[in-house]
Amino acid sequence: MNTISIRGLVKKYPTFELNIPSLDIPQGYITGFVGRNGAGKTTTIRLIMDMIAPDRGEIRIFGKTMAQNGREIKQDIGLVGDVSGYIGQCKVSQIHDMIAPFYHNWDEDLYQRYIKRFEIPQNNKVMKLSKGQNKLFYLIMALSHRPKLLILDEPTANLDPVARAEILDILKERMADEEMTILYSTHITSDLEHAGDYLILIDQGQLVFTQEKDSLLENSCIVKGDNSLITPDTRGIFTGLVQTGVGFRGLCRDAALARETFGQEVVYDPATIEDIMVYTTRRDEPWEN
Repeated sequence: MNTISIRGLVKKYPTFELNIPSLDIPQGYITGFVGRNGAGKTTTIRLIMDMIAPDRGEIRIFGKTMAQNGREIKQDIGLVGDVSGYIGQCKVSQIHDMIAPFYHNWDEDLYQRYIKRFEIPQNNKVMKLSKGQNKLFYLIMALSHRPKLLILDEPTANLDPVARAEILDILKERMADEEMTILYSTHITSDLEHAGDYLILIDQGQLVFTQEKDSLLENSCIVKGDNSLITPDTRGIFTGLVQTGVGFRGLCRDAALARETFGQEVVYDPATIEDIMVYTTRRDEPWEN
């Protein structure tokens, strides 16, 4: 079953167009949503959340549309963006008191447990919280009404490694405790190495691929070798290729084919999510001096 189903989605701006013919987000998994800055990730999330209207197409969440069931659907969605939107002059306790009554499934015990665990000072103004505390508080608020869908838009941007690790720990805990779906949009791809089941890559408003993460990583590799090995035939096995004066390096999403083609004449390295994103979307000339 899919938590989100998108069909024929188009949103046009003067200098940018988002076009997603078909996309499904499976229920109960963490789906990473990656791409360059400006690729269309945030626009897609705003469309899903009904913050902007599409030019055409349909988005269904839990099998329903926002137009007909928006209030009901939003009861079951948690959203964490790069900026919280909370009033900086308000205390943490005041934000809680304003937001909690809107949710039918608000879990006060869960909220207090996380507030104490991460030592979020409830009498401090939001603007006085550190970046890590601010983002943790934002996430705690989103999780405390036990959403069926959690949408994260750059949740760890500008955070130190400790704060990033704490956020990832919370997400893993919640995924283990209940059937929640997470759409995790980020350009910090290393987060998804440790917390991700599926991967979506978007570039220039176009969907490049959707694939199970472990399968993608297992079947991909970085190949390095001498430029003499690059011919019209061998060039075709690469998703992305860079040549310099000292040799080539490239991404191959079929590691078995790469080994069959080059044998022991090249070096093979495991590919990371960042490698896959960079080599798939790079737009430089193939030869670099």
